[in-house]
Amino acid sequence: MRPPHADPSSAKINSRPGPAPKRRRNVNIREVILKKAIFAGAIAALLSSTAAFAQMDELRIMAPAAPGGGWDQTARTIQSVIQAEGLASNIQVENVAGAGGTIGLQQFVNQSTGDPSATIVGGYVMVGAIIANNAPVTLADVTPIARLTGEYVVVVAPTDSEIENAEDLAEAMRADPGSVTWGGGSAGGVDHIAAGIFAQTADVDPRGLNYIPFSGGGEALAAILGGQVTVGISGYSEFAAQIEAGELKVIGITAPEPQDYVDAPTFVDQGFDVDVQNWRMIAAAPDITEEERAQLTETIRTMSESEAWANELETRGWVNTYLDGEEFQTYLQEEIEATTAILSELGISQ
Repeated sequence: MRPPHADPSSAKINSRPGPAPKRRRNVNIREVILKKAIFAGAIAALLSSTAAFAQMDELRIMAPAAPGGGWDQTARTIQSVIQAEGLASNIQVENVAGAGGTIGLQQFVNQSTGDPSATIVGGYVMVGAIIANNAPVTLADVTPIARLTGEYVVVVAPTDSEIENAEDLAEAMRADPGSVTWGGGSAGGVDHIAAGIFAQTADVDPRGLNYIPFSGGGEALAAILGGQVTVGISGYSEFAAQIEAGELKVIGITAPEPQDYVDAPTFVDQGFDVDVQNWRMIAAAPDITEEERAQLTETIRTMSESEAWANELETRGWVNTYLDGEEFQTYLQEEIEATTAILSELGISQ
């Protein structure tokens, strides 16, 4: 018996296959939420980073030395790389020379307190100069940001000098320490310390070292080329052009092993244990906020990781020694303590 209202013709029509039903996609709600959260986080981070760099509209860098020296070169290299990388729009460098950077440091502290756009470059030279000059302002009065580079020290002489190597220099000092004049950076700085250590290793009392300090590399270079001093001592970058031009010859470099950027023997290879590296840093003004410090640190870190910065280091013979945060603060304190001991031993500190 057919079901009520059944019709053979309708049954036949209804038996035709219809369109296949759409298969419902199995949606993982947790996965969707997670992806949205990750996407939102990435956008937020990007906006935050962009905003942070956009706020660096102005950056002022004090080079506490005369133009032409290592600090001046460091400040202007930072300026050019940050501009090239678009990390700040308006960057200016100011030179304030004198007393191993302590005059500039005091001015910086007095005039820049609380200013997040103010920075100052410094380094090992400044550590020694503060101690040697008993400076009223120290690195404890600024906000350390990062150690940037390291550079070994070279001792040079005019090409027509009778001094050809480290042994010649040692013999001249043993004969008459006062007759050998050294032209370098400020008293108590890395140049002065390296010269004093050489004197020690040459069996000469470093207290009799005839060291003439100059406020910048340009002044020291002029004295060396003009025959006003026997030898010059500073970072390789300050003498590089004259060395390559054949106007100066390298007596030795204070590296533990030969360096690719200069064809010169080390003092260690010549039998004199002089291993000294001049590191450079950048610091911010006193009393800036933690947010401002973090922003500046991120800007400098980004600069240090750029290809443009790496190219500058290679060109100038600087070693990448980047260090920031608490590790750099600890390192800085250790360097201050070690330098205090060295200067006391060499009779350089007052």
